[in-house]
Amino acid sequence: MTALTGQLRASQVGWLLLVGCLSGFFSGLFGVGGGLIIVPGLVVVLGMEQRRAVGTSLLAIVPAIAVGVAAYAYGGSVDVVAGGLLAVGAVVGAQLGTRVLMRLRRRTAQWIFVGFVSVMIVQLMLVVPDRGAELLLDPGLSAALVLVGLVAGMLSAILGIGGGGVVVPVLMLWFGASDLVAKGASLVMMIPGVLSGVWANLRRRNVDVRAALSVGAASLVTSPFGAWVAHQIPPQVASILFAAFLTFVGGTMIREAIRPEPPLG
Repeated sequence: MTALTGQLRASQVGWLLLVGCLSGFFSGLFGVGGGLIIVPGLVVVLGMEQRRAVGTSLLAIVPAIAVGVAAYAYGGSVDVVAGGLLAVGAVVGAQLGTRVLMRLRRRTAQWIFVGFVSVMIVQLMLVVPDRGAELLLDPGLSAALVLVGLVAGMLSAILGIGGGGVVVPVLMLWFGASDLVAKGASLVMMIPGVLSGVWANLRRRNVDVRAALSVGAASLVTSPFGAWVAHQIPPQVASILFAAFLTFVGGTMIREAIRPEPPLG
């Protein structure tokens, strides 16, 4: 009996806890969901099918996101209004993304994202964010935040990635927000989209609840630690680390983009 139909073996639980610890730490440190670690972890550890791994990952990252928001709020780095505006755009963008996916080749979208990530990496290496900078909202900036969320939501639906990899560098480099405020707003933005995705996947029985709870429980421990580290390190170091994270994300996307497409039929 496999882990997907019976009880998880002790060795599998151990590996899932490790996956949860890693994803929780990076979620708190970078203001992202952690799915890039959880999904391949579920596929490798449990031999889980990719689509089911994505559904399970959404439930698993809920605790890390919630605790991450609380940790950033405790540090005074959560702009709820900015995060809410991003969330409005992300929810609409996710719906649009499912329609765009029917007309846009996934590989084209992957290369567009790689180009975007490349530009962000170069700018992160050249620009040091102001740790004390805040987002001073006006009608124009508010509309721009909704637009950023819209793009992030579309890319999330098309490519199956979280929006943090888009939102955090854009807020830092193009909106002049501090790295901490950008990460806090990114985590707030993810909440409605992730909960919506969890509900949809639970209804379709596309979630391994036991695996998700194991990963999510471990992430509760390390997510606030990641947020604490983010507040302690200098902004220049934070930019370099985030550039390294984006390099990993971009490399993963390039690998997917050059992979031969399966034959039709």
